[in-house]
Amino acid sequence: MAGMTMKAWRLILAAIFVGAAAFAVTLAAGLNLSGPALPSFEEVRASCRLSDAVLIDRHGSVIHELRVDPTGRRLDWVALADISPALTRAVVAAEDRRFRDHGGVDWVALAASTLRHVASGGLRGASTISMQLAARLDAAAAPRGPKRTWREKLRQVSAALALERSWSKDEILEAYLNLITFRGELQGIAAASRGLFDKDPSGLGEAESLLLASLIPSSRTTADAVVRRAARLAERTGSASGAEEIAALAAEVLGRPYRIRPQVALAPHVARMLLAGGEVRRAQCTLDGDLQAFVQEALNRQLAQLAERNVRDGAALVVDNATGEILAYAANQGSTSSAPHVDGIRAPRQAGSTLKPFLYGLAIEKRFLTAASILEDTPLQIPAEGGLYVPENYDREFLGPVSLRTALSASLNIPAVRTLMLVTPEAFVERLRALGMESLDREADYYGYSLALGSADVTLYELVNAYRTLANGGRWGRLKIDAGGAAENTVPVMDRRAALIVSSILSDREARSATFGLENPLATRYWTAVKTGTSKDMRDNWCVGYSERYTVGVWVGNFPGEPMWNVSGMSGAAPVWLDIMNHLHRRTASRAPGAVAGIVSRPVSFRDNLEPPRTEWFIEGTEPPGEIVAEKRHAVARILYPQPATIITLDPDIPPELQRVSFVGRFAGETHEWRLDDRALGSSATLAWKPERGRHVLTLVDRENRVADSVSFVVK
Repeated sequence: MAGMTMKAWRLILAAIFVGAAAFAVTLAAGLNLSGPALPSFEEVRASCRLSDAVLIDRHGSVIHELRVDPTGRRLDWVALADISPALTRAVVAAEDRRFRDHGGVDWVALAASTLRHVASGGLRGASTISMQLAARLDAAAAPRGPKRTWREKLRQVSAALALERSWSKDEILEAYLNLITFRGELQGIAAASRGLFDKDPSGLGEAESLLLASLIPSSRTTADAVVRRAARLAERTGSASGAEEIAALAAEVLGRPYRIRPQVALAPHVARMLLAGGEVRRAQCTLDGDLQAFVQEALNRQLAQLAERNVRDGAALVVDNATGEILAYAANQGSTSSAPHVDGIRAPRQAGSTLKPFLYGLAIEKRFLTAASILEDTPLQIPAEGGLYVPENYDREFLGPVSLRTALSASLNIPAVRTLMLVTPEAFVERLRALGMESLDREADYYGYSLALGSADVTLYELVNAYRTLANGGRWGRLKIDAGGAAENTVPVMDRRAALIVSSILSDREARSATFGLENPLATRYWTAVKTGTSKDMRDNWCVGYSERYTVGVWVGNFPGEPMWNVSGMSGAAPVWLDIMNHLHRRTASRAPGAVAGIVSRPVSFRDNLEPPRTEWFIEGTEPPGEIVAEKRHAVARILYPQPATIITLDPDIPPELQRVSFVGRFAGETHEWRLDDRALGSSATLAWKPERGRHVLTLVDRENRVADSVSFVVK
């Protein structure tokens, strides 16, 4: 005994361990001891937490997959029947050749491994598939260091035997393939198959299966080592895949970063909105998956056609008028976009003419104007801090006197600026904010009179909801994207009658024809109201409109701000808007809104055939008795001094009681009255006023108490 070597003693101890382990396990079985408490197969499958979260549309279909777990890449659980037989054969041959024959522990392999590694001072190897899986399910059986201890090995053996008593062989193999790490962070056969080979596990071939099986012993080993393992495995199994084929495949897939393409990726921005953070792994939204796909395709088609005109980006939003639910949210569809992650629906861009309906609606609501009022489309100069502000029309032409209906339908700039002079920028900014345009975060003076032409930045999200407010008779509510969100609560923000009149104008195909002709992308065979807009230097292009049931908004342009080349709202965004509207109404009718209380229709005619006679809508009390002649004189009277935004500084060398400011007006043969801050001052064309410090609003009204002109100014 004394002459025995240390190696001999270790061999004896190893044999004793294997025998003792076998005896202990046998005794436990005889005493009907269950071993460690392990979860059931159903529990393990149900608890498998994917690294991706999924977005569900309103109909329950998956429309987007989004990775939210950075610790590992795990995809859907795959049933054994959906895994290539070539892979299961390769894995069993590599990891557990007698898998179908043992009860959880391969005692022959365990004894051989024990004797082979006894000199290392620890115990490893010979772990069956059942033992490897048990170690994942039983924390006490998992190794706490690079080498497994005798106690850990015995616990693993006990757990494997307990697993085999409650699970079938197929369940064990299926769970093993779904939980094992194959390469880097690729966990489970679904992630490994799609990440390395871009295919489902059912389609794996011989060479691919050999490579995957050879990755299991060490998922971070070198490609050369994997190839050697796979070649030996192929030889041992009699596979038809040769070493050259395996090496070529390994060089292709193991030497590059893996990429898992989402199987469905229709709504990336909405997915990040509802699933970011990882707390929620499944969220249902209000989107319609089929509509979302159609909108994206329509945008892509148009952007492809506009590419030669330097247009790379686009976005579209579709909402339900009644509920406020967002049905399509295509936030960035430019395939050549320089900013693919930008949310084009939430990004502020210059509004262009899309704000004009709300300006004219405010003027109608305040009874400053009617749809039949005549506005001057003539050259205009307004003093500003940086000099004169000289607005121009899109075509740099002037039509002269036109009705408000024509001015809005034809999107004329000069009448819009004159209208803003009536309602004041302060009142207009207040109205736009009430419509949800939170992007307007500056004082009215910052925007000035260019606000009438859409110089301010707004978002497509805000614009669409504002137009939806028109469709809903002036009631505003928040849009909804989360299917589980609270029901909408709407509030009135504009006069219902004014909203209906504006809708009538925006739907008037004939009035629009003065600028765009009768046949254009805004003309539909069903009722719609729509407006286009183009920002300064053609950097942004809009088309926003609504039917009885839907509101649709489209933007095209370039996120970095480069101008488009000869693209207007009619040629840029409008064709997409028309495609979407036609798709929505292929089986759905759209009717014009009916009359509401407090609104009347009257026939109107125009002197000198300025415009054709027509029937016009009026807020009750603003309509003339019977047939009227709308004359230019209603727009002729003007305040010549002070000009809008004039700053008057008092002379310190003149006693305050002696200082005067002259109000100068052009009455054109008609009697008008001066009003300062709603105080009557007189009716002479020139009037001397004793100045008072502060901000003031000066107004000219005619004998019928209609506002002819209005300016705001400051005395310092």
